[in-house]
Amino acid sequence: MARRATGEGGSRASGSRPKGARRPELRLPPLTPWADGELEPDGDYDALEFRDADLSGQEGAGARFMDCALTGCALDGTALGRARVLDSVLTGPRGVGTHLAESTFRDVELIDARLGGTQLHGAVLERVVIRGGKIDYLNLREARLKDVVFESCVLVEPDFAGASLERVEFVDCALRKADFGSATLKDVDLRGAAPLEIVRGLDRLSGAVISTGQLLDLAPVLAAELGIRVE
Repeated sequence: MARRATGEGGSRASGSRPKGARRPELRLPPLTPWADGELEPDGDYDALEFRDADLSGQEGAGARFMDCALTGCALDGTALGRARVLDSVLTGPRGVGTHLAESTFRDVELIDARLGGTQLHGAVLERVVIRGGKIDYLNLREARLKDVVFESCVLVEPDFAGASLERVEFVDCALRKADFGSATLKDVDLRGAAPLEIVRGLDRLSGAVISTGQLLDLAPVLAAELGIRVE
């Protein structure tokens, strides 16, 4: 079974910097190749390897994936609402309109994803690393993110509206046209986001840290948000 990291990433001086996210530390057991052709609602998948599987349009709502590796899988329109993905690694997933609303991701690595319109509203993400790749129109409305790291990836129009973010880091990321409307942030480190583009929710950034350069870049939008005229 994969083991979890228990410590927080890096030491922080109290009151000066956000607390670092705790990352998953995964060591998968020997895996059995998945031979079935279709996912099943409420299916139970333990220590399986899904390699180059076409899961497009399949129904797996409420399924549980434990100690699994999904590599190069197609997820176009795959229905995985309320799924639980635990102690698992997803590498190179691709797809449009993957439905993962109200799902749970805990101790998970998502690597080199190529996804669009992924529905994760109401989901819970805890000790998750999203590394590399590009995700367009990621819907995380009303989701809960704790100990989540976005690293070396491109996020285009991500929607964090109404979400709760705690110990979330953006490291060497592009964050384009993000929506933080009505979100709640605590120990969120945005300094590694370049560019950092926020179209809504600048008033919700209490609890986040940004760099001086990012503040200057956001100044026109911040001024407009506050009704300040700059001449």
